[in-house]
Amino acid sequence: MNQDRAFLQSTVFLAGPTSVGKSDLALALAQKYGGEIVCADALQLYRAWPVLSAQPTAREQRLVPHHLFGSIPCSEEMDAARFARLAVQAITDVMARGRVPIVVGGSGLYLQALITGLPQLPAIDPARREQVRRLTLDEMVARLGELDPASLPVIDLRNPRRVARRLELSLQTGQPASGLLAEQPVPAGLRGVVLTRDRDELKARIALAVATRLAGGGIEEVRAARDLAGRTARQILGWREISALLEQKIDLATCGELVTTATRQYAKRQLTWFRAKSTFPLENLSPVTPDTLDRIARRLGLP
Repeated sequence: MNQDRAFLQSTVFLAGPTSVGKSDLALALAQKYGGEIVCADALQLYRAWPVLSAQPTAREQRLVPHHLFGSIPCSEEMDAARFARLAVQAITDVMARGRVPIVVGGSGLYLQALITGLPQLPAIDPARREQVRRLTLDEMVARLGELDPASLPVIDLRNPRRVARRLELSLQTGQPASGLLAEQPVPAGLRGVVLTRDRDELKARIALAVATRLAGGGIEEVRAARDLAGRTARQILGWREISALLEQKIDLATCGELVTTATRQYAKRQLTWFRAKSTFPLENLSPVTPDTLDRIARRLGLP
């Protein structure tokens, strides 16, 4: 392994879709094995969304040190390269204290950037970028489908930034962006799992999580940050629907239904990404039993 990636051998990775139970498992592992938890969730990095993004509670943070959660102002742009730099520093700091870094999250591209690094890509001509940004989201998706159909199943087609980036690359280079973004080899011997649940159980957990977040302050978070949040912060699940609620375009019940549906679709995309891209084994948490923690710890090579 390259020297600059050697820290990965001492790191534990817990990946998987939203609401699967990553945070609870990470907390239990950290308490038992002397770990500290590092965020690998794109929206949990923003301090504007502690409820809506299900960041660790004050009690959980007192039990175990957590890093990068709520560390970025919602006005700032965030991308995978910046995340990787922040995460490397957090992980090496944890290791310097003789603790186990436990990286937890569901943002596949961010985890990929941390584990393998990102490919070197050409700069986008400003005129080309402006040409793409003038298109509607539907127009961008249609054009990307013509130039690079392989990109469509692996990105969030509701995310204009992700769609625009792939389309810009395809237009700039004359090559499919999916080929340009091909993954680098994953270092051997990494310790990690992708957590899953049975389909119906995950759906129920998502519905409960959405209801809890909306009732627990998520609506107020969007109200407070609507004029402050930058483009990437606005990708938080629920932003669009809660904004419509605040504008009195929909009622609360409809908002909850729409956020639940969007969250289920997001979880499906996450699982598709991890099954296609991750080298970590799948670990089904349905059902959680008294030996679940020890079983996963053994799989992760923890003593």
